[in-house]
Amino acid sequence: MFSAKKSASRLFALSIAALLTVLFSLACAGPALAGQKTAGVPKDAKCPVCGMLVAKYPDWNGTIVYRDGTTAYFDGPKDLLNYYLNPRKYDPAKKHAEIAAVTVKDYYSLAIIDARQAYFVVGSNVLGPMGKELIPFAKKSDADGFRADHLGRKQLRFSEVTLDLLKSLE
Repeated sequence: MFSAKKSASRLFALSIAALLTVLFSLACAGPALAGQKTAGVPKDAKCPVCGMLVAKYPDWNGTIVYRDGTTAYFDGPKDLLNYYLNPRKYDPAKKHAEIAAVTVKDYYSLAIIDARQAYFVVGSNVLGPMGKELIPFAKKSDADGFRADHLGRKQLRFSEVTLDLLKSLE
């Protein structure tokens, strides 16, 4: 009987330890899962497209995260999309199939959103860190309103962005 109580106590302690570990992990990852406003960009991270320090532009930054856990940081959606559409130009060892996530920040809320689900306004009177920029939104209604208010030329989905379009923004 003493041994059964001791085993039950150990099992209970292990269960509590496991629960605390899970809760701690969720607490650390929670902001990323809940539309956090900062991407945790390292201070020395440079955009692989233009070489600018990404942390200087917290409202504009985006990321491409690979399955192996490596992350490419960008100072704006335009550079992120240039890289995404031609990753071998900037990192010959990387392939599209290895991409796990692509994020940008919603222009209004600054929440981190899935770039592949975003709406982008092109040709507006709002400039980003590198000048003319694609302005990202989580909601179509926000993109529509922004386009009307800021003289946007058109609205695109991620899959509609081309290298020719990006070149026209240089």
